[in-house]
Amino acid sequence: MRKFFYSISLFISIAFFSSQEIQGDDINNPEIYVDTKAQQMVSVIVNNQDLFKENPEDFKKLIKDIFEPMVDFRRVSALVMSKKYYLSATPEQRSAFIEIFKNSLLDTYSSTLAEWGDQEIVTMFSADIEFKKNVEVKQMLVTNSSEYPITYKLRLGKNGYKIINIVVNGVNLGLTFRNQFKALADKHDENIDAIISEWKSDANIY
Repeated sequence: MRKFFYSISLFISIAFFSSQEIQGDDINNPEIYVDTKAQQMVSVIVNNQDLFKENPEDFKKLIKDIFEPMVDFRRVSALVMSKKYYLSATPEQRSAFIEIFKNSLLDTYSSTLAEWGDQEIVTMFSADIEFKKNVEVKQMLVTNSSEYPITYKLRLGKNGYKIINIVVNGVNLGLTFRNQFKALADKHDENIDAIISEWKSDANIY
């Protein structure tokens, strides 16, 4: 199983719909928003297999264009760095880490996504009409041999709900990345520039 299985699997396949009406990219309804984006991912995969073979960079851009706006990379990056290192970093170092973290995640995500085929995502719609500032959206990734529970943690901001963490099959990805950052900090005597230089978004679960 390749790295970033957890994030790759989040958006692959046809999602399950409840009886409620679903209308577009409703960023103020996190369940509809996540589910709608999942289906856009499916459309890219199904309709652009030739593009992936002939021009993988263009294919990856299609995936990135959908996935990138869903994630609050500034907040996620700050959580990964932890309060200690985020506050000690310069504004330039913070910006540099946000950018490299975002690019490494998006590139690995989009590269691996193309290799997944006939999976099914079941979105667990609730009966809620109004949602709190911090919410969870639950899905189940169903493969030919296994089922993997997925929980998105989202936070409401001025631009609607954004993903701030993901838990897949019991593995907390935010904590995994934070531990990665801490390990690099220990290795490099807390030299943030060295941490940024060596950073790779890499965690495996299956």
